[in-house]
Amino acid sequence: MHSRYYLGYDLGSSSVKVAIVDASTGENILSLHEPKHEMSILSEQNDWAEQDPNDWWTYLCQATKRILQESKIEASKIEAVGISYQMHGLVVVDSDGQPLRNSIIWCDSRAVDIGKKAFVDLTRERCVSSLLNSPANFTASKLKWVKENEPETYKKIHKFMLPGDFIAYKLTGSISTTNNGLSEGIFWDYDSNSVANWLLEYYGFNPNLVPKIVENFTDQAYISELASKETGLPKGIPITYRAGDQPNNALSLNVFNSGEVAATGGTSGVIYAVTDNKNSSEASRINHFAHVNYSSKKPTIGKLLCINGAGIMYRWLRNQSSAESYETMNRKASKIAIGSEGLVILPFGNGAERMLDNSNIGTQFCNINLNQHSKAHLYRAALEGIAFSFVYGMEILKNDNAQIKVIRAGNDNLFRSEIFAKTLATLIGYEIEIYNTTGAIGAARAAGLTDKDFERFGKNISNNDHVMTFKPIENKTPYLEAYQNWKTELEKQIKIK
Repeated sequence: MHSRYYLGYDLGSSSVKVAIVDASTGENILSLHEPKHEMSILSEQNDWAEQDPNDWWTYLCQATKRILQESKIEASKIEAVGISYQMHGLVVVDSDGQPLRNSIIWCDSRAVDIGKKAFVDLTRERCVSSLLNSPANFTASKLKWVKENEPETYKKIHKFMLPGDFIAYKLTGSISTTNNGLSEGIFWDYDSNSVANWLLEYYGFNPNLVPKIVENFTDQAYISELASKETGLPKGIPITYRAGDQPNNALSLNVFNSGEVAATGGTSGVIYAVTDNKNSSEASRINHFAHVNYSSKKPTIGKLLCINGAGIMYRWLRNQSSAESYETMNRKASKIAIGSEGLVILPFGNGAERMLDNSNIGTQFCNINLNQHSKAHLYRAALEGIAFSFVYGMEILKNDNAQIKVIRAGNDNLFRSEIFAKTLATLIGYEIEIYNTTGAIGAARAAGLTDKDFERFGKNISNNDHVMTFKPIENKTPYLEAYQNWKTELEKQIKIK
């Protein structure tokens, strides 16, 4: 039997990752990224962040040629392509498909006030019930910023796209988007299950600017002759999947059904809970997006809660204390009792925290006893403080109709710390399953999901990627006492602000 393969891309803000997986088993054959250094982010003013979409394409072509060469896999054996991408960005193109300006990417906050005004004008009730979100600083508000501040550019716009739509366009010559993509940009009306034309009207957008909508896990478009020459991929193979990085991360971890949660613990932390309940009283602290398997018959929603101050806290401590490695820090922390003998760290020093109603309380070190506490106490208190912030976030999610039955996470950063993972598992009372996978591998595997056999897909992930499972510790009492102590300090700071 001839081997068959799928190719996956993950367009981040630092690099373009690409992976090839075996079509029958889901096994990762090779993963790599371009460029070797990080892609630059242009910031002409404070809180602005832009990238040139043509740079993404250049690096994607380089990465594709390289992976075909290094894997020694014949391009003709690649059967489909999947795409994951940085969420919430805006790409605008003219009638020739040329970008009219740099992409305004996810971490650019120039449109915050535009979104806040829209939330008031359109009313909280309508935004929450129909959009499931405040328009906030998402793609629709960024497009309004272009309309207001760059009218000559706006006049030339043929279509707007999300970053993944632009990659799909460059690969196929066909401009399209997905309903989950439109939901990320806050263009999607969940009541009518269609584009929110009333939002377009409010912002003064012509409905013709919206690309045609294609379904996931179907042949969305095919590699063009031009793209074939530039990438080395065979002409005619289909793109069958695209999704923003957080929904794609959930897919990579086999999170498709209500009660399943995907967690990531990098510089910032993300909790992404899948639900079939569209009712929400949270439009700002939690964001809601159509999940990758969303349909009108099965409206699966991803509830996303972001914690800015997570792994960055531990990294800062490592740098300041000149620790040799995270493993060294973890080992020293493990010798300290649960609760760090009263020392509390609130890790919120990475800008305004959405889950704290956009307040910026900074990082706080509380109750330090100069005769008692050491670096090891700081390490443990930091890990506990980050875990407690995840627990706090999960309480917000549970109070907003999210069920939690199982948590799955990548084998990265914070989840490599037993203290962090066991503290979290014990306080929430659920197992945390750890998997060795990436967004590019997930996107490659998703390219083969045209049969929508999610059960088989999940089994492949378990067979290939499962590393370990952290189980809750039976004696919760010291963990609960430490969490209550932490929460008391947090509530004091929130009152001060």
